[in-house]
Amino acid sequence: MFKNFTGFHLVEQMHKLRQSNRFNPALLKKKSLGLIFVAIIVAVLWFLPTESFGIDGLTAVQQRIIAIFVYATLMWVLEMVPAWATSVSIMVLLLLCTSDSGIKWICDPAAGQLLSYKQVMASFADPVVMLFIGGFVLAIATTKTGLDVHLARVLLTPFGKKSENILLGFMLVTALFSMFISNTATTAMMLTFLTPVFKQLPEAGKGRTALALSIPIAANLGGMGTPIGTPPNTIALKYLNDSEGLAMGIGFGQWMIFMVPLVIVMIFIAWTLLKKIFPFSQKTIELKIEGEMKKGKETILVIVTMIVTILLWMMDTVTGINTYTVALIPFAVFALAGIVTKYDLEEINWSVIWMVAGGFALGYAMNGSGLAALVVRAIPFGNFPPLLIVLLSGLLCYGLSNLISHSATAALLMPILVVVCMAMGDKLAAVGGTSTVLIGVAIASSSAMILPISTPPNALAYATNLIKQKDMVRMGIIIGLISVVLGYLVLFAAGSLNIV
Repeated sequence: MFKNFTGFHLVEQMHKLRQSNRFNPALLKKKSLGLIFVAIIVAVLWFLPTESFGIDGLTAVQQRIIAIFVYATLMWVLEMVPAWATSVSIMVLLLLCTSDSGIKWICDPAAGQLLSYKQVMASFADPVVMLFIGGFVLAIATTKTGLDVHLARVLLTPFGKKSENILLGFMLVTALFSMFISNTATTAMMLTFLTPVFKQLPEAGKGRTALALSIPIAANLGGMGTPIGTPPNTIALKYLNDSEGLAMGIGFGQWMIFMVPLVIVMIFIAWTLLKKIFPFSQKTIELKIEGEMKKGKETILVIVTMIVTILLWMMDTVTGINTYTVALIPFAVFALAGIVTKYDLEEINWSVIWMVAGGFALGYAMNGSGLAALVVRAIPFGNFPPLLIVLLSGLLCYGLSNLISHSATAALLMPILVVVCMAMGDKLAAVGGTSTVLIGVAIASSSAMILPISTPPNALAYATNLIKQKDMVRMGIIIGLISVVLGYLVLFAAGSLNIV
């Protein structure tokens, strides 16, 4: 992804390392056994008598969707294949076994309400996917013109030469970039800028560790600031705004009103902790960022388009143009101007898009087949304490996201939580409403940064060999838990004040 991006070589090395590990004989054997285990569990669920599930009125089609959901859960949690590959297989299974274009002798109307094959396939062209693509295109354009490097240099200059201030500068700039550009690409770029800084600092000091840790922490936290900052945010927005579901109509600017202040507060908390736990022995640093912004009409067009796009995103309630439509404006402008070419489109992170699309297809299957409504009637969610739902969803998401893909965690939990929230109705008002539950999952996901495998930014920073795993775990737990608690408090306040 983003081959033009400063620091892409770091991302490339990370992917090559992960790829080489997949062919480890011991790992292959483990994965083979895992696949057999998943196949047995899914087969049992698939062929059990429908009465065994204890859900009145369960059809054969709905039973298959339960089996496919369990398949998705196990495959995403165990990560025996890449998350996007699991998503693609989910869509294929739904099309073949539960849709009106499936295998003729099993997709019979007598088996239950069939899914529309067009709707399953439309998951890949969901408006949220267009939002992703718009964000990727903006990142590609800023990279090609060198605008990203220029912005980093300009934004870091005011922080001077004092080591602690430079640490804060890098964190704030990383967080800002992560709101609009891929967290992975932002981390790779900022770590590249830090390479000459690391050389200036003494090996015996803790300043190197502070700087190396600051980038993934800021990238993970910064992603919370906007709906396009990280996939779980966009997935949450999709379910919150779904016209056939919750239909809450939360806009880009509305999201930023309560999330950006949270990000800023968390960055300052993280900065305070980092400089206390890993103090600099060298008090000043000479900062030099290599690279120049291209001069010309193309760069001016990118700057103007970015400003207009961000303003339209923040003023969606005024203009009436929704977030998803705005996302395609820069795509059209850059394509017509020749700034983004067909070769640049190959750099879009299609694996993330397929990952998200598979989750959406699963969500549609639960609702389109009537399974969600059936579960609501079968399980008395309305009797559950609202605080219990918030705590369980947040803790489950936080725990899973530290071990598997954040996108997979959100794609797995969101459809279930939508069903729970709709069943609970007005009861959730006591904890800030439905938005507290769904956006809370997105916050918990971004706060999960304990291990090198927790997020790509963590993996990139760990690969610098300047961070010990115990340090990453310690900071990840402290900052992650503070972020989750503060995040839910902000959501409760926002919901109580009707901001969301």
